[in-house]
Amino acid sequence: MGGRLIYLIGPSGSGKDSLLDAARTPLAERGCRIVRRVITRSTEAVGEAARSVSLDEFAALEAQGAFALSWHANGLSYGIPREIDDWLAAGQDVLVNGSRGHLPATRVRYPHVVVLLLTVNQAVLRQRLLARGREPVAEIEARLARNARFSERVLEGNDSALRLIDNSGPLERTVERLLACVDGQSVCA
Repeated sequence: MGGRLIYLIGPSGSGKDSLLDAARTPLAERGCRIVRRVITRSTEAVGEAARSVSLDEFAALEAQGAFALSWHANGLSYGIPREIDDWLAAGQDVLVNGSRGHLPATRVRYPHVVVLLLTVNQAVLRQRLLARGREPVAEIEARLARNARFSERVLEGNDSALRLIDNSGPLERTVERLLACVDGQSVCA
């Protein structure tokens, strides 16, 4: 029996990177691997511990079939190393920091994917995005509107493979919710 692909999605600023960092040890204790993404972002950029590559390097890796999944969003390219297929085949659970926009393609390749949607109260998310200082206020408001529309569409589907995790409060509580989902509990609240 193979492992499970666990696909974490959520809006920018929802705390995916912080959650994965905080949950790294308890996930490893459960035999769940967290994938290190390949991203065309400067190594100096703040964010997840990803492998940074140039656009040309990314294109070459993609052409060589180095990625199980890859997508382009927000001016960057993202790749999930193909080693995840070996880990899954060996029975290991694999957690991926995924893309909401790439979810349909992921479901085609991995029909039994478990999707974790990290949600955040809009007011809290607005505060986080403003505090980061990466975008003008108008872009933040547009992003918040897109996030709300995406969440509505996802929730309308009544997807049995979808688990919601609220990250509006303390990170420790969100880690508990994540671990409950990984442990297979149907309700992660």
